[in-house]
Amino acid sequence: MPKFSVVVAAYNIEGYAGRCIRSLKDQSLDDFEAIVVDDCSTDGTLSVIEAETKDDDRFVVVRHTKNKGLHLVRKHGVSKATGEYTLLLDGDDELAPNFLESLYRRCASADADIVHFGITVVSEGVSKEERDAFEANNNRPSGVIRGGEVLARIFSEDEGQRMDWRVTQRAYRTPFLQRAFSQMAEDRLNRAEDGYECFVIAALAKSSVGAEDVRGYVYHYGRGITGESKISAERFGEFARYFRACVDAAGDFARTSGSPHVLDAFEGFRHKMYELLANDWNVRVSEDEKDAATDHLVEHCGASVAARELWRFVRDRAYKFVNEKGVPADDDAVWTLAKHAERVRVTDDVTDEDGMRFRDMRRTARYYLRELSCRCRFQKYEQQDIRIFVTAHKRVSVPDSLILQPVQVGPGNKGDRFVDYLHDDEGENISDLNPMYCELTTQYWAWKNVRSDYVGFCHYRRYFNFTKTFYKENDYGEVMDGSIDEAAVKKYGLDDETIKSCVNGYDVITTGFHDLREFPGDAGTPREQYKAAERLHFQDLEAVAQIVKDMHPDYAVDVDNFLDGHLTCFCNMHIMRRQIFSAYCEWLFPILQRFCSQADMSHYSKEALRTPGHLAERLFNIYYKHAMRTNAGWKTKQLQCVHFEKPEEKGELAPLVEWEPDLVRGKRLIPVVFASDDGYVPMLTTTIGSMLQNASTDYFYDIVVLQRNISYEHRRAMEGYLRRYPNSKLRFYDVTDLISGYDLATNNAHISMETYYRFLVQKILAGYDRVLYLDSDLIIRGDVSELFNVDMGDNLLAATRDVDYLGNLNMPDGERMEYTTTKLGMADPYAYFQAGVLVLNTREMRKLHTVPEWMEIVSKSDFIYDDQDILNAECQGRVHYLPADWNVMHDCAGRVAKVFTWAPNEVFDAYNASRNDPKIIHYAGFEKPWVNSDCDFASVYWTYARMTPFYEMLVDRLAQGKVDQAKREAINHSDVALDERVPRHEKAVSEDSPIRSIVDPIAPLGTRRREALKAIGRAVRGKK
Repeated sequence: MPKFSVVVAAYNIEGYAGRCIRSLKDQSLDDFEAIVVDDCSTDGTLSVIEAETKDDDRFVVVRHTKNKGLHLVRKHGVSKATGEYTLLLDGDDELAPNFLESLYRRCASADADIVHFGITVVSEGVSKEERDAFEANNNRPSGVIRGGEVLARIFSEDEGQRMDWRVTQRAYRTPFLQRAFSQMAEDRLNRAEDGYECFVIAALAKSSVGAEDVRGYVYHYGRGITGESKISAERFGEFARYFRACVDAAGDFARTSGSPHVLDAFEGFRHKMYELLANDWNVRVSEDEKDAATDHLVEHCGASVAARELWRFVRDRAYKFVNEKGVPADDDAVWTLAKHAERVRVTDDVTDEDGMRFRDMRRTARYYLRELSCRCRFQKYEQQDIRIFVTAHKRVSVPDSLILQPVQVGPGNKGDRFVDYLHDDEGENISDLNPMYCELTTQYWAWKNVRSDYVGFCHYRRYFNFTKTFYKENDYGEVMDGSIDEAAVKKYGLDDETIKSCVNGYDVITTGFHDLREFPGDAGTPREQYKAAERLHFQDLEAVAQIVKDMHPDYAVDVDNFLDGHLTCFCNMHIMRRQIFSAYCEWLFPILQRFCSQADMSHYSKEALRTPGHLAERLFNIYYKHAMRTNAGWKTKQLQCVHFEKPEEKGELAPLVEWEPDLVRGKRLIPVVFASDDGYVPMLTTTIGSMLQNASTDYFYDIVVLQRNISYEHRRAMEGYLRRYPNSKLRFYDVTDLISGYDLATNNAHISMETYYRFLVQKILAGYDRVLYLDSDLIIRGDVSELFNVDMGDNLLAATRDVDYLGNLNMPDGERMEYTTTKLGMADPYAYFQAGVLVLNTREMRKLHTVPEWMEIVSKSDFIYDDQDILNAECQGRVHYLPADWNVMHDCAGRVAKVFTWAPNEVFDAYNASRNDPKIIHYAGFEKPWVNSDCDFASVYWTYARMTPFYEMLVDRLAQGKVDQAKREAINHSDVALDERVPRHEKAVSEDSPIRSIVDPIAPLGTRRREALKAIGRAVRGKK
């Protein structure tokens, strides 16, 4: 038995075969056999082999009469091996003279199924850096590996640095290798056969030992069919088919093995094979054939896999341009790659591993695209001669301009950083002083870090009117307008060309100087105006005036002339040549610093704490007045100030992961939409809290509230409460612009116009193909991830049947049946669904109607149940019906007995059964727990309500509801004696109970608070 069997694979290697054979003949170890398999070469390979081996009986030459591919060549050769160990050698490589001798010593001492040795890499057209990296990676020490770890170290994705799977870089016990090949496919396998063979071998191995210091295998890197030579889309399609065949073969082996660790490693193998295939798409397919090659990738690997790999290229290239200093950000190739990736459509209802991996990759890639886009824009910002900074602490609409540049301000940047904004906490800054200095932190940052010819400042609500048109101003000298949209940009010249023509040639531009005597109130001078300000302290103005006089005596007359004069400009808005701006800052900030060091603001209110910002408005006027008095030579201009009342972002809300990927951290997103007004916030918060308390933490919930008037205070309270759920993010969207011009009246007193907002979801959340829409009068006890992931096919939505409506259909008068068939035009009236809980297939709904089309339908509504009727009429036949427990309506005013019992037997039975353990309780109708604590399921509601910051507000509403109810009852029975109108109840607490001593002082008998506490007590105990 020879010590080694060397299986040499040969196909069309006429120029290399001789050297390979000679390297074997020159081995210092003579005890080996070489099995050379020629795979029906069409050149002179066989002749070279025969000539080199004809006098050497250590060589056995096997010739295939039909080309079978490398896998079957190796399989054939291994089956003929008789040596103690077997080595696989590619015919275009060779061995160093002492390689077999050194390797045998290591094999004999290792006592392992596999010995992984090192290689010496020779560059064949690749760069030295690439050659060195390849050699270093393949020669990393592997040590001793046993059992399932042999496979895991090569293919498991949990491993940090995985080993290579080169079957030619390992020596094997011959019986072990023959057993492994005997379990391999008998099919022709190409391109990824190395990976497949290594997978099977490693899965069967009991041990592997590293001998990476033995590097006598000489590998020629760049020869053969690998490399970067261009291929056609058709040829790539063949490659894709080959890779898929190898993946399928490995999958068959893994499933046959039944071993969990083999099945797990197979997933790693599969992903890596497709990654290598996609690399050919990226490097070897020309741009004009990439679309056709993409179709082949989808055909053989599936849409999720193909999309993930293309997004991987986007991620890698965008990351490079984001993070490498000195690399220009305007890289066209990355955007071309993104177009190819976007072309592969993967629906959101794909929930398998491939779908999850695709979404994670797309999320990261889009984030880096955003970063790249922002970096590119920031580079263009720096190139502008005029830079006007728009100070903002929240996301707002900003005109699409390279001159108007948004800056996120304040110490809160770290927690909620806007990647597309500049930041006042970068470079030299005083960002931490923003609560006191307001927009001045932007001015300080610009002073220290910006070098443009002009520097200017606006606010997210206030801009200059750069046109020559004069618009009507309010009593305070401002032009009032609504939103910052295209019309506003055109109206006020908020575009780069208009701004340039307006600014160039001037030294200082300010807002208009107004006569305070013309303003409302009695204050006619800046001094009087400041003194009249309710939340500011007059002594601060006096103090800063004295500081100016002390530090700059030549300004004393300007201080008094301004404070006792009548003209002033406001808002800290100005545009200056940089030299003038720098001189102003050198004058301003030391004054403010001295003021802050002397003033005691430790007990100031939030508004009073902003005193340095207020003082700066006055100080700028003093500086300006001094320049005018001393003939500074400025060419000046005054522009109107335009105040936008609704500066919030408009248009689409980008998927959360594109802006905050670190927040989501790889979890799959579930977008959940609610609609509410300010008055419904307590109930909305209770619903959201119940949802998150019971939702799977494996997901991240992008919660979007559609609204028009939710107050800042209520938003902050909601955000603070929901921070206890780190797998969620709360966002608000103002729908005012989208609904303007439409008549959204409803036909039910207990239905508000917010009910129509669900028709806006498909536009606002255009980045999502599936969205969960929930009413705000729910308690959610089930896991909404299960609801969101329901298999709804290409149906427009998923919902439960409406047991109330179906009960009305069966009423003897036939009115509801007539209405449903004629007015709604429903072919199957019993298909009517309840719209309080909806899984919306927004991708398909966009095809059905645009938002304007939906809103036109809504505006003409004369339906009983408004939007719900519209949805039923428009979506009929394309509805997936959910189990009844996902929308269990409570028994409002006895409707279960009065109406629900009329519903079809199957529907009513499902409703009844769902009441035992409802996943969602829906307080539909006029009877709500916060109005009547005796209503059905009220105790469940208050269990969640008491956790919210609005609990007391809900208690107050309940108390008011009780008082109103008592008044209504008194009015209804006004002809009855008063004593008989007062209901008599058995006392729950006796007169001498110690509890009375606690309750009576805080809730006296007869008060609303007393009635509320009693009502809640009954609700919590489950009493009616």
